[in-house]
Amino acid sequence: MIPAILGKKIGMTQVFEPSGERVPVTIIQAGPCYVLQVKRADSKDGYDSVQLGFDDVKPHRSNLAQIGHARKASTLPKRFIREIRLTEATDKNVGDTVTVDILKDVKWVDVTGVTKGKGTQGVMRRWGFGGQPASHGTERKHRSPGSIGSRAAMRGQSGAIKRGLRMAGHMGHKRRTARCQALVAVDAENNVLLIRGSVPGPEGGYVLVRRSKTRS
Repeated sequence: MIPAILGKKIGMTQVFEPSGERVPVTIIQAGPCYVLQVKRADSKDGYDSVQLGFDDVKPHRSNLAQIGHARKASTLPKRFIREIRLTEATDKNVGDTVTVDILKDVKWVDVTGVTKGKGTQGVMRRWGFGGQPASHGTERKHRSPGSIGSRAAMRGQSGAIKRGLRMAGHMGHKRRTARCQALVAVDAENNVLLIRGSVPGPEGGYVLVRRSKTRS
């Protein structure tokens, strides 16, 4: 099975190397995760994968389909569920647990999460525009994007707004992956991972941690 586990971002702290170097790390409460479903290439599914679930949900806050699905693994419904594609069949079965020990020999990880949502933002914050001049003659338009229907960008076309034009709108709350993050420590007793640097998402946000695809 590919070393991967689900977890929750707790926050950030710092640790010190034996040389005295201060290392900023993100604390991830990872697992234990339950195996809710196993798919195999030699079955009707046609590919190998394992479905992991993390963080219990009270049954009255779930639905009958989720309760029945989790009951096959002899566990409660889960709040965070992800399917992990595999290159070969796994030795895990429904009902097994996955702990941070699966990453004890891994040095580099990819962390996938949902970034912080910023709501609706203007072009200066969303795209880094410089804004309008702050001199005399500019009135209440300092943070304006300027003209949006110019014909100069596509000569011979209409003056309609062009597809992909950078404008004000919703910012953040997107799925992002921080690649090749150093795994500083694995605390199997407390189910905690210490990952160097920042990872996507707010405190309390759910993340998927897996062995790095580009660095071993």
